[in-house]
Amino acid sequence: MARIVVLGAGIGGVPMAFEMKENISNDHQVTVISDSPTFHFVPSNPWVPPKWRTPEELKIELAPVFEKKGIEFIQKAAIKVDPENSKIELDDGSAVEYDYLIIATGPRLAFDEVPGLGPDGHTSSVCHVDHAAIAAQDWEKFMENPGPIVVGAVQGASCFGPAYEYLMILETELRKRKIRDQVPMTFVTSEPYVGHLGLGGVGDTKGMLESALREKTINWITNAKVDKIEEGMMYVTEVDENAQEKQKHELPFKHSMMLPAFTGIDAVRHTKAEGL
Repeated sequence: MARIVVLGAGIGGVPMAFEMKENISNDHQVTVISDSPTFHFVPSNPWVPPKWRTPEELKIELAPVFEKKGIEFIQKAAIKVDPENSKIELDDGSAVEYDYLIIATGPRLAFDEVPGLGPDGHTSSVCHVDHAAIAAQDWEKFMENPGPIVVGAVQGASCFGPAYEYLMILETELRKRKIRDQVPMTFVTSEPYVGHLGLGGVGDTKGMLESALREKTINWITNAKVDKIEEGMMYVTEVDENAQEKQKHELPFKHSMMLPAFTGIDAVRHTKAEGL
């Protein structure tokens, strides 16, 4: 009997576990390891701050779902992947051996790369449902005393779509509440142009998104490096195509959400093994 371990139970890990279980014989075991008891639908996180969705509406308890499918579920955090010995060390001191390993952990959110970035700093996040719940609290405070909004993605970010979505969600919500005229909005991104999306653009995203931002009176800064973030103030260096400083910006804000760079989780990125 072979044991197939899926490390991670998010949008990649859960369907992978289902597919593996469906396509192998009952002689083999599928095991999922996750530090969370719940699956949450990450793409809907931007809907939580304006209360278009609640965090609970995005969550599903994993254990009963996996049990129904005949998939073993271990709710513990992985601290080390040991490919030479085909095992994963867990935070309780135990280890899980495997014949085949599928890594689907999602990223570590590198808020530490920019001073003041993230929920423990001065900006909100929609990368995790718990972060989105905190952002919802910040949004309610903002609505009591509105002011400038800064949304975007810092240098090193590789996922830009949620920043555009969140920007448009907030713009729509401000119009619904009839206070859009009180709120200057700025989009700050490390992309070389609006609509690049880390993909060199998709179709005419450059033209469409620039047009949408102009129509909605949203300013933007591209080729941006966020130097640091303090309470209510973001310090940004705009560079040219040769990465030379072009202009400095000091952007005041009452609410901000900036996507961070991603790295591998510690259990994976600190593993020294050929091919991993």
